[in-house]
Amino acid sequence: MRCKVTQIFSNRANFCLLKSRKVHKLCFFVQETTVFMTRIALFASGSGSNAENVIRYFSGHEDISVPLIISNKRDAYVHERADRLGIPSFTFSKAEFDEGSAIIDMLRSYDIDYIVLAGFLLKVSQSLLDTYPGRIINIHPALLPKFGGKGMYGDRVHRAVVEAGEKESGITIHYIDENYDEGDIIFQVTCEVLPEDTPEDVAQKVHALEYAHFPRVIEAVVKGKDLSKFG
Repeated sequence: MRCKVTQIFSNRANFCLLKSRKVHKLCFFVQETTVFMTRIALFASGSGSNAENVIRYFSGHEDISVPLIISNKRDAYVHERADRLGIPSFTFSKAEFDEGSAIIDMLRSYDIDYIVLAGFLLKVSQSLLDTYPGRIINIHPALLPKFGGKGMYGDRVHRAVVEAGEKESGITIHYIDENYDEGDIIFQVTCEVLPEDTPEDVAQKVHALEYAHFPRVIEAVVKGKDLSKFG
């Protein structure tokens, strides 16, 4: 039985009418399309709450996945989160991070396209920067450039904000370069700091911003969206 094509509706689906003496059937052909999956590796040194949030956000995503977690601490809680979520996680020494080749080999074996630092405390090696130019993203728990640099992480940065009498704090999502917290800024959002706020209060507000915005900004960067009106 031959098909006589009566109309082509799109490049993904063709319809044809089967005709015979007694049979009139509508045939539907679905054309296969190739979906290119962008693969992200997360680097984390501690608890991994931001890492878990990112993984859950992209779970089941049509074209972005997180197949790998890398840490510099064997006992970091992020490994337990990874186990629970079914994501492979690996630990490398500071020397291996400084040298870079073992990390790069691991990333290539997982076909990684982007690296996202989610509470990762080591400086990124030049070899890694050269291998992933413009594709390494970090989140910083304060507003850069004022509250950045070596040692400005975790409770230290929130304490510095409070002690400076700042009226606002926030998060900065930025590209990584060879210096601590100096890469091009991708996105910033602020929260109010009240006179009575403690560093712990500021930390809670900042964490809320991280969870709300970090995965969405990663997605926007990967998809090449205009971030000028992003919020």
